[in-house]
Amino acid sequence: MVNTVIFDMDGVIVDTEPVHYFAYHQHFKHLNIDIPDEMYHTFTGFSTKNTYQKIKDHFNLEEEIEALVRSKRDFFNDAFDIKEDLELLPGVLDLIKNLHTNGLQLVLASSASNETIARVFKRFNLHQYFTHIVSGEDFPQSKPHPAIFLKAAELSGNPVEQCIVIEDSTNGIKAANAAGIYCVAYKSANTKLQELSIAQMIIDDFSELNADIIRSIN
Repeated sequence: MVNTVIFDMDGVIVDTEPVHYFAYHQHFKHLNIDIPDEMYHTFTGFSTKNTYQKIKDHFNLEEEIEALVRSKRDFFNDAFDIKEDLELLPGVLDLIKNLHTNGLQLVLASSASNETIARVFKRFNLHQYFTHIVSGEDFPQSKPHPAIFLKAAELSGNPVEQCIVIEDSTNGIKAANAAGIYCVAYKSANTKLQELSIAQMIIDDFSELNADIIRSIN
């Protein structure tokens, strides 16, 4: 029986992807590099650090990874603070409340930085529902490496067989699969170029899930 639900954040709880897209591309202009969308979408699920490692290697950039990450984060923070229409994805708060009320443990495992997670959780008052938060910036390798989900399961105190992951990216689903954790893929209106069929379940709306359905997952 499932006791712990591990949530991704970007694209599952809140759609910060347009803000990230804007921030990254403002930074790409600053760096005088061109990254087409086909390449950009392969970074979905990566931490910022690992994204810039790929970019640095591809374009032979001289800047240090830490400096690139700081610059992009500044662009993101400026955009995040002025984007008044940033909202939780439809139905996700109702699902979070349903799972929490019915005694399921919720853990966040996001490739986003600790700073970005903190901004989102403070803005939407989400700390009350989650027992643990795990950031991808604390791991040397990003999804599809399973480390972040294995750590989330470890913190939960439950074996991977009693956990599920809710993800929206190819890299995230691969990470869940590699960790041996059942994965539900959320296909939102903003999902682009992601291979969701490798998940064990695909949903188009969070109303398709509740505590009873999740507990019945084998």
